[in-house]
Amino acid sequence: MKYILMIATLALLQACAMGPQFYVNIDSISAPEAVSKTKYILLPGVKDVEEGDLQYREYATYVDRALALKGYTKATSFSGADIAIFLGYGVGDPITSQFTYSLPTFGQTGVSSANTYGTVNRYGNTATYSGTTTYTPTYGVTGSTTHTGTQTTYFRYMWLDAVNLDEYRKTEKEIQLWKTTVSSTGSSGDLRQVFPILVAASKPHIGGNTGKEVEVVLSEDDKRVTEIKGLSQ
Repeated sequence: MKYILMIATLALLQACAMGPQFYVNIDSISAPEAVSKTKYILLPGVKDVEEGDLQYREYATYVDRALALKGYTKATSFSGADIAIFLGYGVGDPITSQFTYSLPTFGQTGVSSANTYGTVNRYGNTATYSGTTTYTPTYGVTGSTTHTGTQTTYFRYMWLDAVNLDEYRKTEKEIQLWKTTVSSTGSSGDLRQVFPILVAASKPHIGGNTGKEVEVVLSEDDKRVTEIKGLSQ
Protein backbone atom coordinates (compact mmCIF):
# COMPACT_ATOMS: atom_id res chain seq x y z
CA MET A 1 0.00 0.00 0.00
CA LYS A 2 2.84 2.42 0.85
CA TYR A 3 4.51 1.64 -2.47
CA ILE A 4 1.29 2.32 -4.40
CA LEU A 5 0.74 5.62 -2.57
CA MET A 6 4.32 6.66 -3.29
CA ILE A 7 3.92 5.98 -7.02
CA ALA A 8 0.60 7.86 -7.10
CA THR A 9 2.14 10.82 -5.29
CA LEU A 10 5.10 10.97 -7.67
CA ALA A 11 2.76 10.85 -10.68
CA LEU A 12 0.66 13.67 -9.22
CA LEU A 13 3.73 15.82 -8.55
CA GLN A 14 4.99 15.24 -12.09
CA ALA A 15 1.61 16.23 -13.53
CA CYS A 16 1.56 19.40 -11.43
CA ALA A 17 5.08 20.29 -12.56
CA MET A 18 4.04 19.96 -16.22
CA GLY A 19 1.03 22.24 -15.70
CA PRO A 20 -2.48 21.76 -17.09
CA GLN A 21 -2.90 20.21 -20.50
CA PHE A 22 -5.00 21.78 -23.24
CA TYR A 23 -6.83 19.64 -25.78
CA VAL A 24 -7.06 21.56 -29.04
CA ASN A 25 -9.05 20.61 -32.14
CA ILE A 26 -7.94 21.83 -35.56
CA ASP A 27 -9.85 21.66 -38.83
CA SER A 28 -8.09 23.10 -41.87
CA ILE A 29 -9.13 23.08 -45.52
CA SER A 30 -7.43 24.61 -48.55
CA ALA A 31 -7.63 24.99 -52.31
CA PRO A 32 -4.83 23.48 -54.47
CA GLU A 33 -3.54 26.93 -55.50
CA ALA A 34 -3.10 28.00 -51.88
CA VAL A 35 0.52 26.82 -51.77
CA SER A 36 1.62 29.50 -54.24
CA LYS A 37 0.22 32.41 -52.20
CA THR A 38 2.55 33.28 -49.31
CA LYS A 39 2.66 37.11 -49.13
CA TYR A 40 -0.04 38.20 -46.74
CA ILE A 41 -1.65 41.02 -44.84
CA LEU A 42 -3.42 40.23 -41.57
CA LEU A 43 -6.77 41.86 -40.81
CA PRO A 44 -9.31 41.63 -37.95
CA GLY A 45 -12.13 39.19 -38.62
CA VAL A 46 -14.19 40.14 -35.56
CA LYS A 47 -17.01 42.66 -35.89
CA ASP A 48 -16.23 46.12 -34.48
CA VAL A 49 -12.57 45.21 -33.84
CA GLU A 50 -10.04 47.53 -35.48
CA GLU A 51 -6.36 46.92 -36.24
CA GLY A 52 -5.39 49.26 -33.41
CA ASP A 53 -7.26 47.22 -30.78
CA LEU A 54 -4.73 46.15 -28.14
CA GLN A 55 -6.09 42.64 -27.76
CA TYR A 56 -6.12 42.12 -31.52
CA ARG A 57 -2.54 43.41 -31.81
CA GLU A 58 -1.38 40.94 -29.14
CA TYR A 59 -3.09 38.01 -30.85
CA ALA A 60 -1.86 39.12 -34.28
CA THR A 61 1.73 38.97 -33.00
CA TYR A 62 1.30 35.28 -32.16
CA VAL A 63 -0.27 34.58 -35.55
CA ASP A 64 2.50 36.47 -37.39
CA ARG A 65 5.11 34.28 -35.67
CA ALA A 66 3.27 31.12 -36.67
CA LEU A 67 2.92 32.29 -40.27
CA ALA A 68 6.61 33.21 -40.46
CA LEU A 69 7.56 29.75 -39.19
CA LYS A 70 5.32 28.29 -41.91
CA GLY A 71 7.18 30.23 -44.61
CA TYR A 72 4.75 33.10 -45.12
CA THR A 73 5.98 36.67 -45.64
CA LYS A 74 4.13 39.66 -44.22
CA ALA A 75 3.62 42.33 -46.87
CA THR A 76 4.25 45.97 -46.04
CA SER A 77 1.19 47.12 -47.99
CA PHE A 78 -2.09 45.89 -49.42
CA SER A 79 -0.73 46.10 -52.96
CA GLY A 80 2.27 43.93 -52.10
CA ALA A 81 0.18 41.03 -50.73
CA ASP A 82 -1.35 38.17 -52.67
CA ILE A 83 -3.58 36.98 -49.81
CA ALA A 84 -5.54 38.68 -47.05
CA ILE A 85 -5.84 36.63 -43.86
CA PHE A 86 -8.69 37.47 -41.52
CA LEU A 87 -8.21 36.62 -37.85
CA GLY A 88 -11.24 35.80 -35.71
CA TYR A 89 -11.42 34.67 -32.08
CA GLY A 90 -13.66 34.50 -29.04
CA VAL A 91 -14.89 32.66 -25.94
CA GLY A 92 -18.34 31.11 -25.59
CA ASP A 93 -20.62 31.54 -22.59
CA PRO A 94 -19.68 29.43 -19.55
CA ILE A 95 -21.39 26.07 -19.31
CA THR A 96 -21.87 24.56 -15.85
CA SER A 97 -22.55 20.84 -15.59
CA GLN A 98 -23.04 18.42 -12.71
CA PHE A 99 -21.24 15.12 -12.34
CA THR A 100 -21.07 12.24 -9.88
CA TYR A 101 -18.05 10.27 -8.81
CA SER A 102 -17.21 7.46 -6.41
CA LEU A 103 -14.48 7.29 -3.79
CA PRO A 104 -13.36 4.00 -2.22
CA THR A 105 -13.74 3.34 1.49
CA PHE A 106 -11.09 1.36 3.33
CA GLY A 107 -11.38 -0.91 6.33
CA GLN A 108 -10.85 -4.37 7.70
CA THR A 109 -11.66 -7.06 5.16
CA GLY A 110 -10.80 -10.17 7.19
CA VAL A 111 -8.17 -11.97 9.23
CA SER A 112 -4.93 -13.27 7.80
CA SER A 113 -3.79 -15.32 10.81
CA ALA A 114 -4.51 -16.08 14.45
CA ASN A 115 -2.05 -16.92 17.24
CA THR A 116 -3.12 -18.27 20.63
CA TYR A 117 -1.00 -17.97 23.76
CA GLY A 118 -1.93 -19.48 27.12
CA THR A 119 -0.98 -21.42 30.27
CA VAL A 120 -2.12 -24.70 31.78
CA ASN A 121 -2.46 -24.98 35.56
CA ARG A 122 -2.64 -28.46 37.13
CA TYR A 123 -4.36 -29.24 40.42
CA GLY A 124 -3.98 -32.91 41.15
CA ASN A 125 -5.82 -34.84 38.53
CA THR A 126 -7.38 -31.73 36.96
CA ALA A 127 -6.02 -28.89 34.91
CA THR A 128 -7.26 -25.51 33.82
CA TYR A 129 -6.28 -23.51 30.80
CA SER A 130 -6.30 -19.79 30.27
CA GLY A 131 -5.17 -18.14 27.07
CA THR A 132 -5.44 -15.24 24.66
CA THR A 133 -5.89 -15.37 20.88
CA THR A 134 -4.38 -12.57 18.80
CA TYR A 135 -5.78 -11.97 15.30
CA THR A 136 -3.89 -10.28 12.47
CA PRO A 137 -6.41 -8.32 10.38
CA THR A 138 -6.26 -7.58 6.67
CA TYR A 139 -7.26 -4.25 5.22
CA GLY A 140 -8.50 -3.15 1.82
CA VAL A 141 -11.37 -1.60 -0.06
CA THR A 142 -14.67 -2.31 1.65
CA GLY A 143 -16.98 -0.27 -0.53
CA SER A 144 -17.44 3.17 -1.99
CA THR A 145 -19.21 6.46 -1.40
CA THR A 146 -20.90 8.54 -4.09
CA HIS A 147 -20.34 12.28 -4.33
CA THR A 148 -21.67 15.06 -6.57
CA GLY A 149 -19.72 17.98 -8.01
CA THR A 150 -20.05 20.75 -10.57
CA GLN A 151 -17.67 22.03 -13.23
CA THR A 152 -17.69 25.08 -15.48
CA THR A 153 -16.16 24.95 -18.95
CA TYR A 154 -15.57 27.48 -21.72
CA PHE A 155 -15.40 27.05 -25.47
CA ARG A 156 -12.35 28.96 -26.78
CA TYR A 157 -11.83 29.40 -30.51
CA MET A 158 -9.78 31.05 -33.24
CA TRP A 159 -9.99 31.01 -37.02
CA LEU A 160 -7.88 32.19 -39.95
CA ASP A 161 -9.58 32.79 -43.28
CA ALA A 162 -7.39 33.49 -46.32
CA VAL A 163 -8.75 35.31 -49.40
CA ASN A 164 -7.08 35.48 -52.83
CA LEU A 165 -6.18 39.16 -53.35
CA ASP A 166 -4.96 38.67 -56.91
CA GLU A 167 -8.41 37.42 -57.85
CA TYR A 168 -10.09 40.17 -55.84
CA ARG A 169 -8.18 42.87 -57.75
CA LYS A 170 -9.31 41.39 -61.06
CA THR A 171 -12.95 40.56 -60.33
CA GLU A 172 -13.69 42.09 -56.88
CA LYS A 173 -14.79 38.62 -55.80
CA GLU A 174 -13.65 37.22 -52.46
CA ILE A 175 -12.31 33.78 -53.36
CA GLN A 176 -11.38 31.74 -50.30
CA LEU A 177 -7.99 30.03 -50.52
CA TRP A 178 -7.90 28.29 -47.17
CA LYS A 179 -9.45 28.35 -43.71
CA THR A 180 -8.09 27.00 -40.44
CA THR A 181 -10.46 26.68 -37.48
CA VAL A 182 -9.12 26.01 -33.97
CA SER A 183 -11.08 25.31 -30.78
CA SER A 184 -10.61 24.06 -27.25
CA THR A 185 -12.91 23.44 -24.29
CA GLY A 186 -11.63 23.84 -20.73
CA SER A 187 -11.95 25.42 -17.33
CA SER A 188 -10.24 28.71 -18.26
CA GLY A 189 -12.24 31.49 -19.86
CA ASP A 190 -9.12 33.65 -20.16
CA LEU A 191 -8.52 33.84 -23.91
CA ARG A 192 -5.21 35.67 -23.41
CA GLN A 193 -3.93 32.57 -21.59
CA VAL A 194 -5.28 30.09 -24.12
CA PHE A 195 -4.71 31.97 -27.40
CA PRO A 196 -0.97 31.21 -27.85
CA ILE A 197 -1.78 27.54 -27.23
CA LEU A 198 -4.43 27.60 -29.95
CA VAL A 199 -1.95 29.17 -32.37
CA ALA A 200 0.85 26.75 -31.46
CA ALA A 201 -1.41 23.73 -31.94
CA SER A 202 -2.61 24.97 -35.32
CA LYS A 203 0.76 26.08 -36.74
CA PRO A 204 1.60 22.84 -38.62
CA HIS A 205 -1.84 22.88 -40.27
CA ILE A 206 -2.18 26.57 -41.21
CA GLY A 207 -2.94 26.91 -44.92
CA GLY A 208 -3.10 23.13 -45.30
CA ASN A 209 -5.74 20.44 -45.44
CA THR A 210 -6.19 18.16 -42.44
CA GLY A 211 -8.84 16.03 -44.18
CA LYS A 212 -10.69 15.86 -40.87
CA GLU A 213 -10.62 17.43 -37.44
CA VAL A 214 -7.41 16.55 -35.60
CA GLU A 215 -6.55 16.88 -31.91
CA VAL A 216 -3.34 18.21 -30.38
CA VAL A 217 -2.50 18.16 -26.66
CA LEU A 218 -0.22 20.92 -25.31
CA SER A 219 0.80 22.46 -22.01
CA GLU A 220 1.74 26.11 -21.46
CA ASP A 221 5.44 25.32 -21.08
CA ASP A 222 5.60 23.22 -24.24
CA LYS A 223 8.39 24.38 -26.56
CA ARG A 224 5.89 24.92 -29.37
CA VAL A 225 3.92 27.33 -27.17
CA THR A 226 6.94 29.28 -25.89
CA GLU A 227 8.08 29.57 -29.51
CA ILE A 228 4.82 31.29 -30.44
CA LYS A 229 5.14 33.55 -27.40
CA GLY A 230 8.64 34.54 -28.54
CA LEU A 231 10.27 33.06 -25.43
CA SER A 232 12.31 30.27 -27.05
CA GLN A 233 16.07 30.67 -27.18
